[in-house]
Amino acid sequence: MSFFQAVRLNYRAWHIWWNVCPRWFEAVILSSVVSAVSPYISLWMTARIIEELAGGRNPEIVWKLVTLTIGVTGILSFLDSVLKRLKRYETDSASCLYNRIFMDKMLSLDYEHMDSQAAYDLYSQATQNDKWSGLGLREALVLFERLVGSVAQILGGVFLTVPMFLAEIPNSSGRLAWLNHPLSVVLLMGFMLIVSTVSSVCTDKGQGYWTRYADETRFGNRLADFYVFLNKDKRRAMDLRMYNQQEKVCNVLLDRENPFKLSSKIVQYARGAMGMWMAGSKSVSALLTAVIYFFVCFKAWAGAYGLGSVTQFIGALFHLFSGISKLMNALAKMVSNGSFLETAFEFLDISNEMYQGSLTTEKRADRQYEIEFRNVSFRYPGTKTDVLRHVNIKFPIGSRLAIVGMNGSGKTTFIKLLCRLYDPVEGQILLNGIDICKYRYEDYRSLFSVVFQDFQLFSLPLGENVAGCVSYSSEQAEESLKKAGFTNWKQVMPSGLNTPLYKDLCGQGVSVSGGEAQKIAIARALYKDAPFMILDEPTAALDPVAEAEIYEQFWEIVGDRTAVFISHRLSSCKLCDTILVFHEGEIVQQGTHEELVKDRNGVYKKLWEAQAQYYAKRL
Repeated sequence: MSFFQAVRLNYRAWHIWWNVCPRWFEAVILSSVVSAVSPYISLWMTARIIEELAGGRNPEIVWKLVTLTIGVTGILSFLDSVLKRLKRYETDSASCLYNRIFMDKMLSLDYEHMDSQAAYDLYSQATQNDKWSGLGLREALVLFERLVGSVAQILGGVFLTVPMFLAEIPNSSGRLAWLNHPLSVVLLMGFMLIVSTVSSVCTDKGQGYWTRYADETRFGNRLADFYVFLNKDKRRAMDLRMYNQQEKVCNVLLDRENPFKLSSKIVQYARGAMGMWMAGSKSVSALLTAVIYFFVCFKAWAGAYGLGSVTQFIGALFHLFSGISKLMNALAKMVSNGSFLETAFEFLDISNEMYQGSLTTEKRADRQYEIEFRNVSFRYPGTKTDVLRHVNIKFPIGSRLAIVGMNGSGKTTFIKLLCRLYDPVEGQILLNGIDICKYRYEDYRSLFSVVFQDFQLFSLPLGENVAGCVSYSSEQAEESLKKAGFTNWKQVMPSGLNTPLYKDLCGQGVSVSGGEAQKIAIARALYKDAPFMILDEPTAALDPVAEAEIYEQFWEIVGDRTAVFISHRLSSCKLCDTILVFHEGEIVQQGTHEELVKDRNGVYKKLWEAQAQYYAKRL
């Protein structure tokens, strides 16, 4: 990566951070300038005290200088502490907002991207880079702080060292008079730049091994994230113990794949080339130290300035050299950070391709919405096989439709298209005769209440889970829970609707069973009160008694909505007006339960007899 390309990437990262937390930049600039300038002020005032002690020794002047030095140093220290505290506060705030940058992007992505492995891999790479070394967006903040601090440090050093170069040695000093020549200044400054560059190059070469080792470290971090915290996952706790996987799998893999063990590449690099480059950087810096001492002391010995100025100039030159080294290192680190920023930006630059539409869906109190699939085919991005082929179906208003079929027959994909999580690759889906792509995306989605098979509840109070928001109607939430069959929720939840679910955020949280969670999810769908209600395996986690209760209340739950069920339990289909039988991506049968079981060669009849035979054997 070229230097200018890296600068553009880091500048873009700063622009992102500026939009997120502009006060951080203000705090860092003020704090960095005060931190860089404070040592120079102390150096200058200390030099004046030493100068007076070595010269006139006037107690009154010395007392004034000491008092002024103490006062100024105290004020600068206080100001420096206040600004550093402000900077730490803003830095901590920015650290929290870092996750917000990626979270907002994830939530704004089309579901197609969210459902793709490629987008998740990019997100995972960006976050793993940050976890193991902070490289990427977070490192851009560190580099900005280093750049501001080093520039302020260089300017302060130049200001305090100018008098040293202007101070002339008396002609009576003999051979040392050549130090008055401008060439000596050029030679010293040139030497400082060369040493700073060489030191920076050595440091960059050494740090380059860390960058080169990024893939192994990311993988090691992913293993650690999974296996080290595996015991925290209650779902795996029983299997871990029954099969002793902690000893047989987790510990073995962690030891084998540990990226920082003594036999790893990075340790070998540290013992070899990387260690040599870093040692070379320190050695070159030590050489410059000797040159600075010789130059300053020779001019003082020749009579160019006094003892106090020696303290000032040596300290100023060291700070100047340190500032130059920091600047060079920061610029070099910008290049290495650029490749990690590319990964982060590749994720942040994923563009949404789904057309958002402009038409507003009609708000109908009578729920008179009709949906039609017209010759719809679909295949998932990156695949060549159609999951759905030439699907044609019209949903009668207020009807109850059941969707059945074997696994992989296209049932869930059909629901994803209906909810417009994906758009078909062929054909149209119509709402009241208009292509759904023309409707505003948010308006169209508001027409559906969905309970997915892998639904998720949140570690929030029960009422907020049901309503899906913080502000809600308690009466409506209670009514939704009642209709969903969760009649004893007041006994289960000690604080009623204010009872937190799970213990992730609150020690008083209540862990609900799978069946209770399913009822809460159904209540959430009812609370939304959308014209279409979609239930993907709505009773999968319920026992037979609870399942029967749900179906007994089926008509009351659905009301005048259009309802769509996906179910493997064909007994539930008897309550539906129409059953759609999917097989290998096509609707192969359509009708009522009584009609379909009469077709002895049909897929539905085979599924029905298979389940009936199973239950008969069980009985």
